[in-house]
Amino acid sequence: MDPSPRVVFMGTPEFAVPPLAALLRAGYNVVGVLTRPDSPAGRGRQIEESAVKQVARAENVPVQQPRSLRDPDAFATLAALGPDLIVVAAYGLILPPAVLRLPARGCINIHGSLLPRHRGAAPIAAAILAGDAETGVSIMLMDAGVDTGPVLSRATTAIAGDDTTGILTARLAALGADLLIGTLPAWLDGRVKPEAQAEEGASYAPRVEKRDGQIRWGEPAELIARRVRAYQPWPSAYTAWRGQILKVIRARAGQRSSDQGSGAREWGLVVEGAPDPAGVVTGNGVLWLEEVQLAGKRALPLKAFLRGAPGFVGSRLE
Repeated sequence: MDPSPRVVFMGTPEFAVPPLAALLRAGYNVVGVLTRPDSPAGRGRQIEESAVKQVARAENVPVQQPRSLRDPDAFATLAALGPDLIVVAAYGLILPPAVLRLPARGCINIHGSLLPRHRGAAPIAAAILAGDAETGVSIMLMDAGVDTGPVLSRATTAIAGDDTTGILTARLAALGADLLIGTLPAWLDGRVKPEAQAEEGASYAPRVEKRDGQIRWGEPAELIARRVRAYQPWPSAYTAWRGQILKVIRARAGQRSSDQGSGAREWGLVVEGAPDPAGVVTGNGVLWLEEVQLAGKRALPLKAFLRGAPGFVGSRLE
């Protein structure tokens, strides 16, 4: 395989690290990396470099961090790299038409879903929220739409009952890296025919906002349990207890042993149970709590949390 095509890689978070590392290991001529500008993160709001920037610097690959690719100077700097191919993975900036037209072999994107299902910014969380049995990665040729371009290849993985967005993201990133390295030789040699996406079955996964994590106890326990998994590690599913934010880190849906129904007056009520010591009444069933985190404290298994939280059982979460 001829590794001579000039490749520019665009990506920002951890999801993009395995594909970049795979390109470098395979000997591709990565002439530049584009990633989002450094930004404040964590409690201290310290300025941090993206995961992709850290890898690129360690491998001595030139890094650019434009705020927009519509800026003429940013486009000129990118064009000066002379890319034959642009590979994108969770970059976070829109590629304008001029950029899409720049490389002779196009711009290809590693997307964390089985397109056309879950187009958009948060496909992994969306798959968990929807209760999908499986998901995967798609490598697509980018066009002017939002994840609407023709697909070059796909790979599938089952979604386990305890998969969170964090766990599934790591698995899909590795899967996407393998799929990229398996697809590129045939694509560069002209042996792959792009497959147009069908509009039937298409869905859109909008960006997750912090407010999305707020638990609504009138929803069914099964849906709330999926929210807990989908919003872990960020923004976490959360509720309020005695005026403080309480994050639900792990939980499972079930019923009370008495199998009694619940009315709106009981939604959010913390009840005793077994084998889990406590759960919360929902619009349908009980959310049995396994691990929680009170604001400013570390996450604790529920039994340990209860030892320091007298009055929790029997209280109401808002």
